[in-house]
Amino acid sequence: MTQPMEPTIATFPNPLARYFAATRPAFITASLMASLIGLAIAWYDGIPFEPILALVTVLFALCAHAGINVLNDYYDALNGTDAQNTERIFPFTGGSRFIQNGVLTLAQTRNLGLALMASVAVVGLWLMSCSAPQLLYIGIAGLFIGWAYSAPPFRLNSRGWGELCVAAGILSITVGTDFVQRKGFDVSPFIAGLSYALLATNLLYINQFPDRSADTAAGKLHWVARLDVQRARWGYVLILAMAYTWLLLCVVLGWLPLLALLALFSYPLSVKAARLLLLHAVQPQRLGEAIKSTIAAMMVHGALLSLALILSKGNT
Repeated sequence: MTQPMEPTIATFPNPLARYFAATRPAFITASLMASLIGLAIAWYDGIPFEPILALVTVLFALCAHAGINVLNDYYDALNGTDAQNTERIFPFTGGSRFIQNGVLTLAQTRNLGLALMASVAVVGLWLMSCSAPQLLYIGIAGLFIGWAYSAPPFRLNSRGWGELCVAAGILSITVGTDFVQRKGFDVSPFIAGLSYALLATNLLYINQFPDRSADTAAGKLHWVARLDVQRARWGYVLILAMAYTWLLLCVVLGWLPLLALLALFSYPLSVKAARLLLLHAVQPQRLGEAIKSTIAAMMVHGALLSLALILSKGNT
């Protein structure tokens, strides 16, 4: 399997294309799907749909995720983990390589991340004025989690809190998107979004295996770095089991419609990824297919869950 070429100055002669690519847009689709679940659960609950607010909210979430990606690259460049990562599987692990390959400087990367965060703050204030002041709590929590994930002095991922950060961050997008439509808090988006948030967490988890040696050397001690590889690989299975058990439980208890079981069509992809990880955890260079299956499972799950909620409106 041929790996994609890493970025160079020659690859991105256009500055705008360069800055856009530095946000790692392929990974931002995780936030897009989280937003769609938030819109779908509001629709399912009979909340009148406001398309302009929905569009702005989705763009808000994408910009926030982009800013977090860029700042994560910046802080990982400062701690040295990306520079010494020789086992990376580009473009999935080891950072965007924009700093390491001289496409952007440290200062340019930092400034791009801060500019994106500033734009999110401005848009967030407008959304707050259109919905309710409590949206501020969701926005602050989401941005803090994204920043503190890799930024000192918190460096939450280095302290073993990375998985919780990803689950909470993705869930905050679903909750926030629902909040703008609903103009208030409700338990529904937490219930609907948790299984997807856990599958998104598994993307972080499996990506840490190729990065394990470099992260350990840089003091980035997430759970994959803290545990023996043979033990660490079972963490993926545990998170996977939690995700699908939650979905089934919610349907059995009537918290989600029966049609939400459509999201189980992602299960074979998750099982495939888990099987490959269990086989190749000690050979991280062979985890490319497992990472792709993890991404596919996450996206299929989110898309089918959103579709199920939309189609089930009025059938409760």
